[in-house]
Amino acid sequence: MKPFEKILQDNKDWAAQMLVTDPNYFKRLVEIQSPELLWIGCSDSRVPADKITGTDPGEIFVHRNVANLVVHADLNLLSVLQYAVEVLKVKHVIVCGHHNCGGIRAALKNESLGLIDKWLWNIKNVYLQNKDKIDAVDGEDAKVALLTELNVKEQVLNLAKTSIIQRAWKNRSAPDLHGWVYDLRDGIINPIFEMPAGSKVDPIFKYDNL
Repeated sequence: MKPFEKILQDNKDWAAQMLVTDPNYFKRLVEIQSPELLWIGCSDSRVPADKITGTDPGEIFVHRNVANLVVHADLNLLSVLQYAVEVLKVKHVIVCGHHNCGGIRAALKNESLGLIDKWLWNIKNVYLQNKDKIDAVDGEDAKVALLTELNVKEQVLNLAKTSIIQRAWKNRSAPDLHGWVYDLRDGIINPIFEMPAGSKVDPIFKYDNL
């Protein structure tokens, strides 16, 4: 059996088992979607949001990209963010990085990898902002770990700079923003940065007319 064929068969087996456990399971999913969380995570196959958080379908609205970036020119990310915040009215937005992230590691190297080079520029800029701190750390793994945390913090700050978040903070005092890092070595998620709704944003990024 080919890998994709196994996935299709496993899907059928899972669906059948869910109906045995709860005959109304899929009916409820069809009728409503009301997650309280938006998860912005890495595309890495080792970091599936539902698996590592123990959540069920319908509990987390998810967006994933390489190295969990919040890029202001990324219409995909911004569309997900707007829908989650303004339509689903999520109460929390989580940016979750992870240990030994390939995107972070690649950004610290001087090798061209093709189209993704342009995406990695965003991580390289985080490195430049924290160059002295990162360079002072010994060993590549330690540098990657530190940049992973600093990158997560920067992406949370980028969320707070958006008009989407600032408008929601003004209108309904939500969502809170969270920066987490998932450790592949022990399976534990570690919170590293928080911005409660209404947190201060640098004046140059503040939209006073919202």
